[in-house]
Amino acid sequence: MSFLRRAATVLAAASALTLGLAAPALAHVTINPGTAEQGGFTKVAFRVPNERDDAGTTKIEVAFPTDHPLAFVSVKPVPGWTVKVTEGKLPQPVKTEFGDLEEAVTKVEWSGGKINPGEFQEFEVSMGQLPKDVDQLIFPTTQTYSGGEVVKWADAPKSDGTEAEHPAPVLKLTPATAGAHGAPATPATTAPAAKPSLTPVAASSASSDNTARLLGGAGLAVGVIGLVVAALALRRRPS
Repeated sequence: MSFLRRAATVLAAASALTLGLAAPALAHVTINPGTAEQGGFTKVAFRVPNERDDAGTTKIEVAFPTDHPLAFVSVKPVPGWTVKVTEGKLPQPVKTEFGDLEEAVTKVEWSGGKINPGEFQEFEVSMGQLPKDVDQLIFPTTQTYSGGEVVKWADAPKSDGTEAEHPAPVLKLTPATAGAHGAPATPATTAPAAKPSLTPVAASSASSDNTARLLGGAGLAVGVIGLVVAALALRRRPS
């Protein structure tokens, strides 16, 4: 019995450790969708789950990259939340297709609302023009709870592919497809629809039926003429 008790204790401890290690991976702040095309514009949502059972999330701060700044950033209002967009001077001007960029958005903060236990909230942002010379953008995020706890999701991705303890939201950038620059799509020229046939299928069937009747009538007439000729020939034969 003592052996079974020790085995059960070890099993319970291992399960608790496994769940404890897995919990952060399941509850961290993410960016959705997680990919976008280089050089374009995109709309993303920072998805924030509440990972505490005894407190709600009351503030979210997302830091924007300054080494690859974004010239255009706009936010979608979230009912019950107040948003604050902070712009700052960049360490050095960055050349873009729209000229030298000296200031850019450095932080977006949402506050005043509440994400209750067992819930999540998405905060949408439209941004661009995405850089063309990097394959990812990192957005360190700070999550504040109603009890005063502050969690920083700021760890960069690990080189070995494993997940960090507090991973920051990462937007993967992929090469742009041919002709795609993130601009609004131009409506494609639509070929005119083919004119509908003015001859219904039923009419075609009727025409075939009429043709068959005409041919049948002609055949009947030829048969009658043949009988008449045969009768006349018989009458002319000598008895």
